[in-house]
Amino acid sequence: MKLLWLTNVPLPEASLLMNEDPTPFGGWLINASRDLSEQTNCELAISFPKNGIKDIKTLQGKKINYYAFPNIYSGDVPSIEKNMHLEIILDEVKPDIVHIFGTEYAHTLAMVNVCQKKNINTIISIQGLVSICARHYMACLPANVQNRFTIRDFIRQDNLKQQQSKFIKRGESEIEALQKVKHIIGRTTWDRACTYQINPDAAYHFCNETLRDEFYKYSWDINNCEKHSIFISQGSYPIKGLHFMLEAMPLILKRFPDTKLYVGGQNITKSDTLKDKLKISSYGKYIKELIRRYNLEKSVVFTGILDEKQMCERYLQSHVFVSPSMIENESNSLSEAKIMGVPSVASYVGGVTDRIQHGKDGFFYQHDAPYMLAYYVCEIFTCDELAVQLSEKAREHALKTHDRETNTKQLIVIYKSIIG
Repeated sequence: MKLLWLTNVPLPEASLLMNEDPTPFGGWLINASRDLSEQTNCELAISFPKNGIKDIKTLQGKKINYYAFPNIYSGDVPSIEKNMHLEIILDEVKPDIVHIFGTEYAHTLAMVNVCQKKNINTIISIQGLVSICARHYMACLPANVQNRFTIRDFIRQDNLKQQQSKFIKRGESEIEALQKVKHIIGRTTWDRACTYQINPDAAYHFCNETLRDEFYKYSWDINNCEKHSIFISQGSYPIKGLHFMLEAMPLILKRFPDTKLYVGGQNITKSDTLKDKLKISSYGKYIKELIRRYNLEKSVVFTGILDEKQMCERYLQSHVFVSPSMIENESNSLSEAKIMGVPSVASYVGGVTDRIQHGKDGFFYQHDAPYMLAYYVCEIFTCDELAVQLSEKAREHALKTHDRETNTKQLIVIYKSIIG
């Protein structure tokens, strides 16, 4: 069985073969590709877009061949010349199935079109859905924040309204790609509902995701965490809900004055130098305003971009993990927290609704009700017995959901059903 994957980013082995540092993105594909490539009946190749190259770059890994191709943008999709790279890769690999991971970018539609032309079996795995996320992009932000421009926004023509427009535009390609395929892989009620509404004729196949190695190795211990610390994995744009987390903080600090909030990723509020001030976005400026308004300067820490090991350490050091997003499919960050047993609180949105049993292995709250987020965080801070109970149940649940062997077998079953 010859398989060709299309991913949005290079996997670590491919990055190393290009003499580059691996990115922390797309981590759920690492073990999944490794486990699949070790099957005796599978031959796996992986393709991905790459900035700065003008032709296909072929890389030979230990068990997987990689194909980097020049980036494809929305305007390039109808171009025969731009799609030629994908055709060459398909002619080289001769796959029985092309498995596309994600619908967020134009190369997905380009690959679907080329596979249709060559009559190759194609399946799309749903990651997020930009066409749906566009509807939630403003995340209850004040109108003046939505419409204003910082210097950075003006130069790049990329304020919040323009960012939402880009999501809408990318969503058009996403919808077209989904309408053209016969097979979709998903893992939540949300992605099943959304894809059915886009293409009711496509066969929907269920398959959970496999997480990165590091997160299976460790288990959270209440005696080793930083008490009254909260971790959210990212907050660089409105959908991730950092502004609501900040609104919850004064209520939490009222009961637990030593609370610290750790935010994964770059500090979007940084304005120490003239260069920083020129680079700040409207959302970064709003977050900075909220931090000042609620006197949170000493309570909020941006961690910088974390690799797999550093992320693992940050989870284990945290008393509570919070997923405050306006919309998510599954939230891999929540799954990573749960598989290590970090007590978690999540907004009741999208596919996250399938990932927590409220009060048993975590807590849900209404996404635009930061006072309820504060309540559940304080409940965990107050009672160590509750925190330990949530931890044990979360880990037990996540280990079943993200079982590597089960998920690999299910993926092979899906592939065989399509070929058969």
